Amino acid sequence: MVDKDTIILQESGNSVSTDRQIPPETETLLTENIELAHEWAVSELSNGYANCYELDVTNLKILNLNNNEYNILTWLAILLKNRQFDISSPLALEAYEYIINNFLINYENYDLIIGYRADDSYFSFAQDFINGTISYRQLNNAMHLGGLGIQVVLKSKKAFDQIKYIDAYISESSKWYNKKQFRDLNVRNEYFNVERNRRQKGDIYIQNIIDEEMKTNDSRLQ
Repeated sequence: MVDKDTIILQESGNSVSTDRQIPPETETLLTENIELAHEWAVSELSNGYANCYELDVTNLKILNLNNNEYNILTWLAILLKNRQFDISSPLALEAYEYIINNFLINYENYDLIIGYRADDSYFSFAQDFINGTISYRQLNNAMHLGGLGIQVVLKSKKAFDQIKYIDAYISESSKWYNKKQFRDLNVRNEYFNVERNRRQKGDIYIQNIIDEEMKTNDSRLQ
């Protein structure tokens, strides 16, 4: 995503936002996809705004979780640290602890993080994985269903100091909410009809990862 000095990013919100004087402890989620920004901004009954910015990434410390040096379990470890999961079984608890202890990296010191958006669909895929319902391969495939989007997280004051407001566009609920629901429904249908129930010989499940003590650099996880 970041192969140039500046990128254009969209922020979803319920108001026009021009003031970027946000405290450094505040994190802001953005996307390069204007359509996704519109979809994320609306609810069934409320309009929103897609605020557009230009970000100068020069000298920013960037963590791109989609780079080949990481795998999906790095993203999942960060998600487990920052979202509330339903740890309802001994396996899920063991999976939680193993992933945190073996795949979590030091992400706090980065100015910018790029990775999958942790919306409800992606969250449910991750939940199925730690419960042993789907394999590592299925989790990877599920992340690419429906184009749910890559998000950019601004984490530091330095990043906020280098972002410039460009414009804001109204997100009309009558137009974008149905598109949002349609996208999510398509993803869920693809997942349940194609991916979730299609086990393959040799699939690796969280039980295998734990029992065989696989780590980030394990060739089976590439």
